[in-house]
Amino acid sequence: MARVSLPDPFPAAVLSLSASFRFRRSVITGFFLPVLVAATRLPGAEIAEVQRALLEGSHAIVIKQASAELREGAGNSEWSLILARAQLITGKYAEADAAVKEAIAKDARSIRLRWLAREIALALGRTEEAAGRVEEIRRAVRDAYWMYRGPADLVVFGRAALAIGADPKEVLEKVFGVAQKADPKLRDVYLARGELALEKHDFALAAKAFEEGLKVLPEDPDLLFGRALAYAESDRKIARGSLQAALERNPRHVPALLQLADRHISAEAYEDADATLEEVIAVNPSHPDAWAYRAVLAHLRGDAAREKSARAKGLAVWERNPRVDSLIGEKLSAKYRFAEGAAYQRRAREMDPDYLPAKSALASDLLRLGETEEGWKLAQEVHEADAYDVEAFNLVTLRDTMAKYATLANDDFVVRMAAPEVAIYGPRVVALLRRAKEVLVPKYGVELAKPTYIEIFADQRDFAVRTFGLPDVAGFLGVCFGRVVTANSPATGNSAVNWEAVLWHEFCHVVTLQMTRNRMPRWLSEGISVHEERLANPAWGNRLNPEYREMIMGGEMTPLGKMSAAFLAPKTPRHLQFAYLQSSLVVDHIVAQHGIDALRGILADLRDGVEINAALAAPEVTDDLGDLDHVAGGELLEVGLVAAAPVGWLFDELGAQHAK
Repeated sequence: MARVSLPDPFPAAVLSLSASFRFRRSVITGFFLPVLVAATRLPGAEIAEVQRALLEGSHAIVIKQASAELREGAGNSEWSLILARAQLITGKYAEADAAVKEAIAKDARSIRLRWLAREIALALGRTEEAAGRVEEIRRAVRDAYWMYRGPADLVVFGRAALAIGADPKEVLEKVFGVAQKADPKLRDVYLARGELALEKHDFALAAKAFEEGLKVLPEDPDLLFGRALAYAESDRKIARGSLQAALERNPRHVPALLQLADRHISAEAYEDADATLEEVIAVNPSHPDAWAYRAVLAHLRGDAAREKSARAKGLAVWERNPRVDSLIGEKLSAKYRFAEGAAYQRRAREMDPDYLPAKSALASDLLRLGETEEGWKLAQEVHEADAYDVEAFNLVTLRDTMAKYATLANDDFVVRMAAPEVAIYGPRVVALLRRAKEVLVPKYGVELAKPTYIEIFADQRDFAVRTFGLPDVAGFLGVCFGRVVTANSPATGNSAVNWEAVLWHEFCHVVTLQMTRNRMPRWLSEGISVHEERLANPAWGNRLNPEYREMIMGGEMTPLGKMSAAFLAPKTPRHLQFAYLQSSLVVDHIVAQHGIDALRGILADLRDGVEINAALAAPEVTDDLGDLDHVAGGELLEVGLVAAAPVGWLFDELGAQHAK
């Protein structure tokens, strides 16, 4: 799509906008209120009170009050905006459509009504109508720009300009910047700035926008939610606090509830995710994202019928909505189901070949599956379509860097690393991997896809981009995607790290992930890898020490059913390392008491779609670990091994280590 410029002075901008454009939809469409909760200076305190009720989630009250005002003949289009917005949030799409069209018939000059009409048309899948609404806004401002100088109208014009293809930097500076200076208390401008930055994966810029907004509107749930998204990867403590604060201000905030459900799924707290999605569906029974997450849960549980049903409900209002399949695929890939995630992204692209979020996600999936030729090609296409997408830019830049890497290859492995490092320890890398294969592959009885790709990065930022898409993710030594392993070179760290232990650990992930088809909980995967580290070399792997003993005595052990969450959001780096240790001790105990066959049996069950609680519930394993307390849905609440009391065997091992 050609980039449209916004030249100075601003009024001339409308004359430069192209009349032709194609439909584009933000990756985060639907996260915020469908836009504009009006300017802060309103014609009556009563409207302001109803707007506050809308922000607090009192949708039924808002609909009742706004409908009553309109029946009594209120001529203020603010009531129509409030009514249609509340109806859209609650899934009353037909009613919202009728309300906004009636309002436009009475107030044909309002571009804010037309922008809301666009959002409603998108929700209903009427993409041509949505594009037409943007064109109406363009023409209205072109023909009478002096009528749309107000800050709220400027924000709408800026959003419309972005939809047409205007340069994002120019819109930020020449449109949103002007609106913010004119009315620093206008919440819409901070939401527009933050949403644009999130769409481009510029999380630092997004954080700045939401932080600035919260300085003037500290209680605003949409701004709090935006801050939660902006800090989701860089500072999870701030992200968690912001999400909680948003839900405290509005317990029925649909985007925040969806993000909470997403986090529950990441932590393998599937019953909690179900309950949270019920809250979303209580607000909007047709919300496509809610049903997409329901499809994800069904997929993870191996329930194909429910997965199909949930997906169908997600597409009930708009049967060719690419976001439904793309969101399902995105979450499956976050659970390391990259092949399954890629399949869903391809379905999303069948719905809309130009849907950039699906193309971008598919590029990442393919790169993690080792299908680099197509993956890099798609990343380049995303970058060419959107030069401001930070993640796509990072990947394209990394591709050029990796083109200079040296390659060591045989039938089993393709190792890529910086050329100067090859001469130092390259042959040792290959020898270590060969030894790991000789030990671990027959032990677990798996046939690996060939070759396994090992990428060792001399720059930590390059490792982070290859692994996470962003350069500022620290704290990881290596990551395995199943067939592809990424790792930091020893030269990247300020502390002593045994690169051999890291590669052994990650290659063990290659074995267990391929054996289970990536169908295993995080805690078990990490536990087996640490267990195998210690077997390979007594100096490797996490071990019990007096500090961990204090944590055990202090009741900080995590119930087995919640172990994966301990990796997702640890209190401190020490707690993260404790999670690795605790997981490995569970594996140690299973193998010591029942042998490697029991562990292989658990992995085989997981491969065949058995849930982890059921896989662990083999009579001999269950009897040994302790009583398993089950609730509806089979969630494992407590296991005697890691609950609170029967931990004597841990201290026996600790004592034995001290005796040595």
